Amino acid sequence: MRISELAETTGVALPTLKYYLREGLLMPGTAISRTRAVYDETHVERVRLIRALIESGGLGINGVRAVVDALQDPLASPHEFLGVAHHALPPPVEPVEPTEEVIGWMRDLGWQSCLDSPLLGSLTRAVADARAAGVPLSASGIADYAKAVLQIAAVDVAVAASASSPAAALHTVVVGTVMVDPVIATLRRLAQEVQSARVLGA
Repeated sequence: MRISELAETTGVALPTLKYYLREGLLMPGTAISRTRAVYDETHVERVRLIRALIESGGLGINGVRAVVDALQDPLASPHEFLGVAHHALPPPVEPVEPTEEVIGWMRDLGWQSCLDSPLLGSLTRAVADARAAGVPLSASGIADYAKAVLQIAAVDVAVAASASSPAAALHTVVVGTVMVDPVIATLRRLAQEVQSARVLGA
């Protein structure tokens, strides 16, 4: 297909596609003359990934480039590969320096693999904000929450692992995280209603 057809297929404007090409986010098409090239389904998939990263994931061009570079030069393991996409996402809250308390929680949970994660700074900030608002978060409470969200993470990773391609896996990690977070938050509130009825109801 020509680039105009690629634009029509993906719903992305022609000038935007040309920008993606100039920035190296979209790989060049196959040249058929000095001024024309053709594109295929791999280009469609890449454009949809870029669009999802920007529109749903909230990534800037540098974040998208990091993900695309990982696609073009896959890392040693799927874990590292998906980590590129995961860490390209904006943090849930602006991070601060992780406290020894939060680092200790990770060790107690056996989550040593995330001790270098920038998300520990976000967790530190989120816990501090919650406590400042009067929410008593203890080590045992955090551990209970961690056990619950680990089950959610197991579902996320299983879905990503079953993806048809590396690009599809990245799409699942980035877009799935952004778009499913509100679903999980709503399910939590519904579950609170159910549990309240069971425990506190007549």
